[in-house]
Amino acid sequence: MAQGSVIHVAPEQSTYAVCVLGTETQLDVYSSAPTGYTSFSINASPGVVVDVGHSRPAKKNSTGSSKWSLDPSLEVSLRMRAASSSTGDQKVQISYYGPKTNPVQALLYVTGVEISLSADIARTGKVKPAGAKKGQRTWTWGPHGQGAILLVNCDRDKPKSSTMDCKDDEVVDSKDLEDMSLVTLSTNTPRDFFAKHQLLLHVAKSEMDKVRVFHASRGKQVSRYRAVLGPEQPCHPLELPGGQHSTDFYVEGLAFPDVNFPGLVSLTVSLLDTANPELPESLLFQDSVIFRVAPWIMTPNTQPPEEVYVCRMLENVDFLKSVTALAKEAKCKLTIPSKEQSNDDRWMQDEIEIGYIQAPHKTLPVVFDSPRNRGLKDFPIKCLLGPDFGYVTRGPDTGEVTTFDSFGNLEVSPPVTVGRKKYPLGRILIGSGGYPSKESQEMHQAVQDFLSAQQVQAPVKLYSDWLFVGHVDEFLSFVPAPKKGFRLLLASPRACYALLEEQLKGGHGEAALFEGIKKKNQKIKDILSDKKLRDQNSYVEKCIDWNREVLKRELGLSERDIVDIPQLFKLQEENSGILKAEAYFPNMVNMLVLGKHLGIPKPFGPIINGQCCLEEKVRSLLEPLGLHCTFIDDFYAYHVRHGEVHCGTNVRRQPFSFKWWNMVP
Repeated sequence: MAQGSVIHVAPEQSTYAVCVLGTETQLDVYSSAPTGYTSFSINASPGVVVDVGHSRPAKKNSTGSSKWSLDPSLEVSLRMRAASSSTGDQKVQISYYGPKTNPVQALLYVTGVEISLSADIARTGKVKPAGAKKGQRTWTWGPHGQGAILLVNCDRDKPKSSTMDCKDDEVVDSKDLEDMSLVTLSTNTPRDFFAKHQLLLHVAKSEMDKVRVFHASRGKQVSRYRAVLGPEQPCHPLELPGGQHSTDFYVEGLAFPDVNFPGLVSLTVSLLDTANPELPESLLFQDSVIFRVAPWIMTPNTQPPEEVYVCRMLENVDFLKSVTALAKEAKCKLTIPSKEQSNDDRWMQDEIEIGYIQAPHKTLPVVFDSPRNRGLKDFPIKCLLGPDFGYVTRGPDTGEVTTFDSFGNLEVSPPVTVGRKKYPLGRILIGSGGYPSKESQEMHQAVQDFLSAQQVQAPVKLYSDWLFVGHVDEFLSFVPAPKKGFRLLLASPRACYALLEEQLKGGHGEAALFEGIKKKNQKIKDILSDKKLRDQNSYVEKCIDWNREVLKRELGLSERDIVDIPQLFKLQEENSGILKAEAYFPNMVNMLVLGKHLGIPKPFGPIINGQCCLEEKVRSLLEPLGLHCTFIDDFYAYHVRHGEVHCGTNVRRQPFSFKWWNMVP
């Protein structure tokens, strides 16, 4: 709600005031009364509405010609019906009465003006008409909430630019404007009004590096856009003519919500009285629009895929053919960076996470670039950042980056409900050390702070430091499924041992893993009799079971929502000498999910009756859910290098149909 000032009158004198349409201006009648006077009456021009009443919540009454007792709790307010055509063309007369004295009059000459900021506070994609003032100075969540939304202008509409649009103070073209939010300043004043008044547009100094505002100047052939607010520019005086005018401003976000920035920015117009050049100007009125910067949102495996990314290497020719065929089957675009772009780095999942940002008028994908910065470090900026494809990154300016900072360690669940709490955009999952120790590691705090500050996908920490690589995608995945909409897949040594024991009882103890792929095969009977391996997998099962309970609690899951994927692990020493777990055979849970089409690491399990028993088991678990399983050989291209299919690919997915502003964090 816009804010005005209080008007004080003086008996037997004339007072001049400005009242802004859409506001109630308080009139101080009580303290202006002469000594000995006990009542008053008010008469006003037709263009002024006067309300007299006791303190809220008492009902106000129309004044008419009634006399009112002078009472300190009495409130008198003015509202203008329309803007004035000339200065002081509306009059209010206050008459004071006493028991033994003649009436005394105080005259107030009022100028009504329209000054209002309008923005898309209703979140319809259109600017709300001027005069609809309610709620512009607040921002509320939920389907009945209100408040304007701002996008970080983090794409690159200028082909020759080396950075994002928000890094410069220029407007390229209409495409650049589409990334911004429109604010309209409507004014209607007497012609000479701005000879003695000044309008200022401003943001708080603490917010000036979070937003940039462009002033649109409309020409007959071309429009010009000049940056008037932004870094080092918190305030801008407006030079406006009198009369009725509409001025457009375009607002771009410069920063995402983060640990020291809640994401709210307020744009304010202030009216100053500059009538007396010998005195400082005085503040008469303010109107504000509050924006929330749109958060960066991750998309889970259950969202329809649109584009698959995978690198080309000398040793992954067959792998690439399989991924290409799977993407074609799923009707996805396939992007393969050049050798120069990938720079001998195959781990596409670890380098980036592709999400999106959204306002009512615009949605665009935004790549979150991990601080990992290996061979693919330039790929997000050089190959993804462009028109309608944004970019963001977080991480240390200096210092060590660990495996926990790779985005194989960053996943997101599908939408869930936990008790009465709804997470319509799912919850982010990150791997951590579980508990602090000299050797334990965590995702960099700058990345964690960024993810938490987005508010709409409250992160959950999982325990992943027991793994050799340490990523959550080594033991979990999500696939689309009927009813609940998804199933959580968990790697399970217990399920794998049960399957192998079943095959042993069926007389297949001589069947071996790795037939045709490794010189030394592992027979079922030997695996089951290997006490060291069984002890190691018992330890791994405990680690996964811990995460199982965390996921059930934090995502509101039950056992029927979880599918156990048979998988064995082995422990090996890392550089510090600590034993960590890695997949014993290609890790089937580390899969590529393209709608109903799954690209699963080929496990090279024991062949029973001409079929891999591990593949058959996984098919029996997933195909009844309407999913199609394709097993991809990633053994030498990825598995022996401590990764699998998911690690070597990435997917851009459709945004949620649910609008983030309709949730309540």
